[in-house]
Order: sequence, then C-alpha cells, then structure tokens
Amino acid sequence: MRPILDAHLDIAWNALSFDRDQLLDLDELRARESGLRGASRGNCTVSLPELRRANVRVCLATLLSRARPRKLPELRADIGEIGDRSRGEVILREDLDYANQTIACAAAQGQLAYYQLLERQGRIRFVLSRNDLLAVWNDTTFKSPIGIILSMEGCDPIVDPDQAAWWFEQGLRTACLAHYGPSAYAMGTGGDGPLTAKGRELLVEFDRLGLILDLVHTADTALDQALETFGGAVFVSHGNCRTLVPHDRQMSDGQIRRIAERGGVIGVVMDEWMILPGYVRGEEGRDRATLEIVAHHVDHICTLLGNVDHVGIGSDLDGGFGTEQTPVDLHTIADLQRLGDILAQRGYKETEVRAVLGDNWVRFFADNLPPCVA
Repeated sequence: MRPILDAHLDIAWNALSFDRDQLLDLDELRARESGLRGASRGNCTVSLPELRRANVRVCLATLLSRARPRKLPELRADIGEIGDRSRGEVILREDLDYANQTIACAAAQGQLAYYQLLERQGRIRFVLSRNDLLAVWNDTTFKSPIGIILSMEGCDPIVDPDQAAWWFEQGLRTACLAHYGPSAYAMGTGGDGPLTAKGRELLVEFDRLGLILDLVHTADTALDQALETFGGAVFVSHGNCRTLVPHDRQMSDGQIRRIAERGGVIGVVMDEWMILPGYVRGEEGRDRATLEIVAHHVDHICTLLGNVDHVGIGSDLDGGFGTEQTPVDLHTIADLQRLGDILAQRGYKETEVRAVLGDNWVRFFADNLPPCVA
C-alpha cells in the first residue's frame, strides 16, 4: 500500500469541539454518533486507527480557533454561499469563534494539549525537523506512531507577532494568516483585502523563525502581498483549482504557478463543493463528486506546470463535513488510496503516483523544516 502524507486534518478540533474520540475504530465512532445531530455525525471519515489503515504516515494536524472580527468585509460577487450574504455575514460559528484573540489562543492551547497527550500515550509523534520526518516516513515496519506536523489554520491564536516564537518553541511549524473573513493579520476567504500592518510584522517573524507559510484561505490581494514580501517557504495545504470550480477559496492558475516557482506544493481537497462546479449544498438529486473528478484537479495542476512535482493531498476530511459531502466513492480516509489507482489508470508512472500521494510533500518539508532539533 502506498504511503500518504495528508497536509490538512483537523484532528484536535474534532476531538474537543465535537467530543469525537479519535482513538476509536471508525465503525465504533460512527455508531456512537449515530443518534446525534449535526454535520458529519455518524458519517465521519477519520480516526487514528483509520489513519493507520490508510497508511497515512504523516499529516499536518491543525490548531483551529478564531477571534470574531469587529467588522465584516465587503463581499465579492464570486464568493458563493458564505453565510447570509444579504446581511454581510461571513460564517460565524460557535464551534470556532471566540470573543478575542486571547480566548482563541487559550482554545488553541487546549488543542495542543490534546496532541501532547496523544504523543505521551505513543499514539502520535511530533515532527519538528527533517530528521523526524524522514524517520517516520521511511519506517517500513509500521511501528512508528503517526507523525504530525503542527499547523495553525488562521493565526488568531497568535495574539501578537512577538508570540510567534512561543508557538514555534511548542512545535508549530506551519500557519496560514486567516481563515474565513478578516483576521488581525490578513483578509481570508469570503472577500478581498490586504495584509494588515500586524500581518507584515508577523511575516517578518515567520521568516526569522523558519516557520512555513501556508497560503490557503488567504484573500487574493493579501496573497499577492505575502508572496512579494515573505522570503521563506510557501505552500497551500488544501485548495483546489479555481479554473475548474470558480470561487475565491480555490487557487487561480496564476497563483498555482507562482507558488510552484517558489518550490511550493498544493494539496487537493475532498470536499464536494470544492471539487464539483455548480454544487448546491443539501440539494436533493444533485450530482455527486467522485474521486475521478478529484483527479481532474490533479491533472489540471500537472498540465499547467508541465510536471507532477507540485501537487499533493490536503484532504480536509472531517473539516466540518462527513461522507454526506465527500466524493461518493470515498467512505473513509483509507479510500484516498483509490486516488492513486485512478492516477495510475490515467497513465501516471508509479513514481508520479507516489509523488502525489506523499513524496512531493516529503521533499518540500524535508527542504524547509529545521534539519534537527537540539
């Protein structure tokens, strides 16, 4: 079975916000949730045993909490359904949003504590360096715990730029500046806008620390500015192609090219609305996405760039949705293996299939993580 590096999983957020026991086999986890209401309840796709079954050897595991914005942005005409547009809303959620950055920071510290406990129990291993990464990735005995690269989805938990070093010391290795709507550092998905003054200061700190910048969820203007001003490594953990599914959440061809020129990788997502054009959430009898259509996004990036070196997987599975919103032939995270088979059937060489499933990410992070940790 081919090894996988998944560049986006909200493991701790699921555990703490949904009381989801990530140590259970997936069937038992689904059975426990079958009587509950809410997105993905009884339909979840991820647990630590299921990651092992999928041969996910390493993942980017997130810290995810947001500070409610003081004002909402001017909306773009092409953003799609993000909250109630007539009232200017950009998804405000009780399971994500806090009154200020201090509280968001404390919530993210709780998620970090969960990962630390899992490591103490031998369930996972923090990947802090190139040496850590290669040790986990190259262990063919399957005795290594699942490796996690600690990632922050939206920088609201970093209360001020000087605090970035504190987070880095605790294991943070990648972060994006915003999530949905405005943050203290940049405009995110759902509108357009620039980096803030604090955002520019934060990028200086990221550069100094060697913290890797994830450009996912970053509004177009802020993304352009980040590429112009930030000298460190950049990538997109989970974003599909805007040419195939028009929306500001997706990556334009120009952005894909610029990120590839910097050596970055783009992870394709398994959320239906980002895979299939014209998707309408909850519509009866609608067309369903398939892994074949996910492969179209892989094909588009490879054709655009003329190689397979800059595309990987950032599944975002259980990122607020379950099998009701995954490709119809993806029932658990283990079905990511089917994407490899589809690419092979399309003529990708075995080395190219393995590149997409994980080797591209391994090369990227081996190049950009610290060589070792003292």
